[in-house]
Amino acid sequence: MEWLGSPEALCLLMFLFTCASLLAGFPVAFTLAGASFLFALLASAFGVFDFSFLSAFPQRIFSVMTNEVLVAVPLFILMGVTLERSKVAEELLDNMGRLFGRMPGGLGYSVCVVGALMAASTGIAGATVVTMGLISLPVMLRRGYDPAISCGTIAASGTLGQIIPPSIILVLLGDQLAVAFQEAQYKLGNFAPDTVSVNELFAGALLPGLLLVGLYIVYLAVRAATNPRVSPPMPAEEFPEDGGAFRMRLLGSLIAPVLLIVAVLGSILGGIASPTEAAGVGAVGALMLSGHRLDGARGGWIVAGGGCLAGLLVLTALFDLRAQRDDLTTADWIPIIAAAVLACGLAVGVGVAAARTLAARGEDGSPILSGVVRTAMGITSMVFVILIGASMFSLVFRGLGGDVIIEEFLKSLPGGTAAAILLVMAVMFLLGFFLDFLEIVFIVVPIVAPILLQLEIAPGETLSPVWLGIMMAINLQTSFLTPPFGFALFYIRGVAPDSVSTHQIYRGIVPFVAVQLALLAVLWFFPGLATWLPDQLYE
Repeated sequence: MEWLGSPEALCLLMFLFTCASLLAGFPVAFTLAGASFLFALLASAFGVFDFSFLSAFPQRIFSVMTNEVLVAVPLFILMGVTLERSKVAEELLDNMGRLFGRMPGGLGYSVCVVGALMAASTGIAGATVVTMGLISLPVMLRRGYDPAISCGTIAASGTLGQIIPPSIILVLLGDQLAVAFQEAQYKLGNFAPDTVSVNELFAGALLPGLLLVGLYIVYLAVRAATNPRVSPPMPAEEFPEDGGAFRMRLLGSLIAPVLLIVAVLGSILGGIASPTEAAGVGAVGALMLSGHRLDGARGGWIVAGGGCLAGLLVLTALFDLRAQRDDLTTADWIPIIAAAVLACGLAVGVGVAAARTLAARGEDGSPILSGVVRTAMGITSMVFVILIGASMFSLVFRGLGGDVIIEEFLKSLPGGTAAAILLVMAVMFLLGFFLDFLEIVFIVVPIVAPILLQLEIAPGETLSPVWLGIMMAINLQTSFLTPPFGFALFYIRGVAPDSVSTHQIYRGIVPFVAVQLALLAVLWFFPGLATWLPDQLYE
């Protein structure tokens, strides 16, 4: 009984009780906050917890509310939901399938390319898996594709939103790592540390994400070359006779999403806009793209508004548009006035797009825009309520000295830093079977990241937070794909027909899991793959 009242036992019991409650189906946010408060009362009764620790909880909530980086989350969610409802992926898949369909494995290549584009446009993995499954799985099965390779390709491509920026998980992970890195530097005696931004994490994830898409396509090409029957080419009669008209249709379906990706990701990587500002651009651009697809008659106004948005980005990059300066000259006023005119044009385009999207009706008869806003608000509320619950959990965990216990344990492992990283990665991988990435990012990362970022990989050299973040993101993505409990498997099972067995889904996903594990190994031995681009852009 005495052992049960020790901080070590209470930390372990709180963690296990929380995991058990989550697996039982209790709401995540209330489970995190309720379990931690319950154990705070229990530990206080044993005399091992100072209840005054909880007085810091309101300040933590206020910090979440005033965190400018986290404002990007609802905007990126709105962008993703809007693009999902506008059926951009459906049009892209149809045209890309016709482009690659003449060759064996062509539909698989199309799914990978569209999955990457949708990942860079939405950043919401679960929605992308479901959308891609509903659109492409029936087509692939009808064209004679092996059910295993079809389901594996769709599930793997749909989870690219976990790693390809602008990813919601990278925004949240970047915010947590920034705090963890600052805490680690303070403990190392550096009271003026460099900051770690979401921009750097986006830049670090770009090359590994593109490499992962390339590895998927290489695997599909090898399978198609060795056994063409598992991924046959489309029949010749499926292809349009008028090549020029098809090329124009393909260009039309590609140009808007690609321009949106360039505007959002390019403005972040180029230092023109912060992730929050770029998320605003993305949300507006997605609304205009949705409105243009729904409205051919007044689409010219929306196209003009998109041109105004592009012009504003160019002016922002080239000129200082602040009007409240003392040294303004006549030449300075010209781009400022031009920007004001373009802003008015953008407002008209957005207004027309919003009106058309509001007037359009979905399959259930409700206005599309209303459904988009409700869905985005629901997802955003879930994210931030979980964040608040996780703040209570980490506060009580630290009050019990759990961070010190874990730090001492990791530092005492035989094998040093490498063993500590591998253990943390293994734990996160296993937790990914049962918990969503939100719980893992908000619970595990604040506890282990400050410890890992203090460990030396060489004399006087500590871990790169960008490299650690990318490793964690790919690790979680791999966990979400791995049988038998990966979340992506349940998503694809939910949209697959009864003729596709669960065994076929598992068999199809295993090679893609192996590809991702291979990428993790490459990143382990060549960390520059994740750190080179951020170093070039931000140093």
